[in-house]
Amino acid sequence: MPEPPIQSSRKRRDLIRFLLIIGLILLFNFIGQRLFFRLDLTEEKRYTMSPATKQLLQNLPEPVTVTVYLDGDFPPAFRRLQQAVRETLNEMQVFGGANLRYVFVDPSAASSEKARSEYHETLIKKGLRPTNLASSENGKRVEKTIFPWATVAVGPREKHVLLLRGNQTASSDVRLNQSIEGLEYELASNIRKLSPGRRKIIGVVEGHGELTNAQAGDLIGSLQEYYDVYRVNLAAVPNLRTLDAVIVAKPEQAYTEIEKFKLDQFITQGGKALFFMDAMRVNLDSAARGGMLAFPYQLNLEDLLFKYGARINPDLVLDLNSGVIPLVTGTTGDQPTVEPMPWQFYPLINQFSPHPITRNLDAVYTKFVSTIDTVKAVGIRKTPLLFTSRYTRVLPSPVPVNLNDARMEPNAKLYRESFKPVGYLLEGQFRSLFANRAQPGTTQFQPATAANARPGKILIIGDGDFVRSELDPKTGQPFRLGFDRLANTEFANRELALNAVDYMLDETGLIAVRSKQITLRPLDKVKITEQRRRWQILNIGAPLVLLGALGYSGHGAANDGMLGFKFNR
Repeated sequence: MPEPPIQSSRKRRDLIRFLLIIGLILLFNFIGQRLFFRLDLTEEKRYTMSPATKQLLQNLPEPVTVTVYLDGDFPPAFRRLQQAVRETLNEMQVFGGANLRYVFVDPSAASSEKARSEYHETLIKKGLRPTNLASSENGKRVEKTIFPWATVAVGPREKHVLLLRGNQTASSDVRLNQSIEGLEYELASNIRKLSPGRRKIIGVVEGHGELTNAQAGDLIGSLQEYYDVYRVNLAAVPNLRTLDAVIVAKPEQAYTEIEKFKLDQFITQGGKALFFMDAMRVNLDSAARGGMLAFPYQLNLEDLLFKYGARINPDLVLDLNSGVIPLVTGTTGDQPTVEPMPWQFYPLINQFSPHPITRNLDAVYTKFVSTIDTVKAVGIRKTPLLFTSRYTRVLPSPVPVNLNDARMEPNAKLYRESFKPVGYLLEGQFRSLFANRAQPGTTQFQPATAANARPGKILIIGDGDFVRSELDPKTGQPFRLGFDRLANTEFANRELALNAVDYMLDETGLIAVRSKQITLRPLDKVKITEQRRRWQILNIGAPLVLLGALGYSGHGAANDGMLGFKFNR
């Protein structure tokens, strides 16, 4: 029996609709193969790579392999970091293509305890230190030893990347969030540093009692991984034009006018300079023998920095948030008992500007640090980077310094000043201190604006020991910068110094990725506990009810269609 015209028309319409859908799918697939686009609908654009990262990955000269040691079963808080690393690498692979591959490794996947311990020991010897983190899961405290590291390999060159960063004083959730914010920069910056290219040149100034190679050993060694670093005696070179940046680390003797002129010309012509300087002269041996008075250094650099827009004040900061110093507190038998005692002249800095140099930075360690003020300098952008704590005391010169004071409880009422800046970044076109004057030692006139003047950058921290490494008493070799043997803690001095150099010398703008911010939106844990059962029932029961309703509706529609068919016959 032939089909009714209505059914025939309906079948034809359904067939046309089906063919149209297939055609649209094929068309979208054809367009998608030739036109690449991705949509990031998150508020913070967390899955969007920065232009600098995209350019870096699209122009990789050779294959890059990233090995991540974060595979395995983790509590929910740690899985978030694990998933964030995977998502970041997935996104990077989109732009890196075949030149970027990654693999996840579980350091605890060995079949036996012995094999697992041996593999862990291998990782530790490579410098991949394990971390024991804790989180709360269903109201219970969960701890797990993990290796929050990745290894970036470009040919025979290899670099270890710490994935878990952030401020150690923050909660575990906040620290994990800070680590996720920094993933793109940590991975991309290490890929860039391992890729071949022109190495920038850094000069470490000497000749004025600055830190020696041993005292600044870890900083110099860290910089030499990515830059060419040389000691520079200003009296022995005609100028600093071959350098990209200079570091002045704890000078103790005055600079001559000619040496100061060479620094001035370098900076006003677009050079980058990092000043780690003490304003006050302190001798710990004298302080231990009954005390001393600290007076200002006379380095002949004060007018230069003043011209550029900053002044290191002749004072010393005391802070209730401080490091420790070893003191003899008694005797055991015939041996003195030495204990670490809080020493307010060693402030721990844990307040930072949200600048790429200091964002999500852990605490840094200072010794006899001075405050910094800014003065008027046209066209110069001044950014405070480091601040003391809420409980600060500032003593102007001359400052009495006596180690015996560490034995006494500090009077909290005297620590009423707050958040004093001790580090500044200056950026812009600096005006020469010698403008409209004769150059030192000559009769040659220095114009107000040199023909080759270019914007420069200056970092100033009022502590010369900021980049000084402690020396191992047994070997004489420097510890990692920021490591305090008494507290057995590594502070972030090294990271800040390297971030500052990268910010000044990285022309790609990759350091700006450190400004990336992901808002932490924690769930209400009280409501989770109170409403847990209700939501479980809703999540399990609602789909079953909906499925049953749809099944009943479909059964009814099928019966209606069958009755109609019989009626037509």
